[in-house]
Order: sequence, then structure tokens, then C-alpha cells
Amino acid sequence: MLKMMRHHAKYFYVLFFIVILSFIFWGVGTVDKNGDQDIIAEVGKYRVTGEEYWRAYDRAYKFYRDLYKEKFDEEMQKKLKLKENILDSLISSKVLLIAAEKNGIKVSDEELNEAIIHEPAFMKNGVFDNEVYQNTLRLSRITPEYYESMKRQELLTKKISHVIELSVSIPENELGNMSADEQTLKAIKEAMTNDMKDRAVKSYIDGLKKEMAIKVYKERIS
Repeated sequence: MLKMMRHHAKYFYVLFFIVILSFIFWGVGTVDKNGDQDIIAEVGKYRVTGEEYWRAYDRAYKFYRDLYKEKFDEEMQKKLKLKENILDSLISSKVLLIAAEKNGIKVSDEELNEAIIHEPAFMKNGVFDNEVYQNTLRLSRITPEYYESMKRQELLTKKISHVIELSVSIPENELGNMSADEQTLKAIKEAMTNDMKDRAVKSYIDGLKKEMAIKVYKERIS
């Protein structure tokens, strides 16, 4: 079972684009200040910046390092194609944003507000504190407008991904005559379902990519 779960975790890059817009307070300003040379990819009206890419790379690197421990060496990084898959995940997140807009999927102000007030980084004594919110953003050198725009994109990406995932289900006969206790069977079914969801979202994105004009500047992350 552990081997199966670890195998599934290898495909973290498929899940990564769903959460990639989760904001990390790294003390950054607006992306436009970096200029065109910092653009790693262009997907419609959206851009993947170098700053955004390296933030994502650091998150993925730490994830795999914690997962594989001492086995996560340079050879494994090459095997996982870490840099390439992170860039692909970031591009995929922009593709999902465009798809959401075309399909009329939106994030309401109420949904955005709910997400912000339940963000642990903005809480004091277990409840949202506006002063903590403002100070956190100020120390990170970003404006509330910029943060809220990124948070809305994150929620939008998750929302359309969830819509795609709803079409996925595992037929009972997929488990065959497997002999295991109920808890183990449940865990296996959950892993299989997650894998199918990943594949469904990825397939959807790959189809859209063929219809879009996407420019990639890989040399800027080499």
C-alpha cells in the first residue's frame, strides 16, 4: 500500500498546478516590475514570471525532499524532470484560468472574502484580524489588491478543477476480488480515484493547449 501511495506521489506535478497559485509570502512586489526578460511563458493574457517559477520550484523541491529524504539526489531530480514539470504545471494553471473564464465560472466576492478570513496567516487567537492581514501584506511588500487578485485566481483554478473531477468515479468491479480489510480497500480506492482525477484534469488541459497560442522561454530557467 505504501509503495502504491509513493508511486502516486511521483505524479505530484499533476496536482501541483491545482495548488500552484496558493500564495507564499516571500516579500515580492507586483510581477510587472520585472520586465519582459523575467517572463518564462505567455498563455493568452497571462504570464508566468521568473519570480513565480522559482517560488514554485522551491515548493516542489521541498515537497520531494521531504518525501524521498536522502534518495532525493540530483539523479532523481533529472528522472522526475522537476524543472520541466513545474513549468508545465504553471502553464496549465493559466490554461485553467482561461477555460474557467470561457465557461463563465467565477469566484464571487463572498467566496474570496471567506477564503481570506479563514487564512491562518491572518488570524489572531483563532479569528481573522484585519491588522494582522494588513501588516502581513505590508511586510511582504504586496498590496491587498494584488494578493486578492492572486487569491481569486487560486480559487478559480481549484473550482474548475473540481468541476472536471466530478465526472470521475471508480466502478466497483475495478477492485476485482482483491482480498483486504475494509480500511485498506477504501484507501486503495481513494488512491485510484485521485489518480483518475489527475488524469482527467490533465487530459482536459492538454486538449486546450492544442488550441492556444503558448510561448515558452525555457532558456530563462536553464
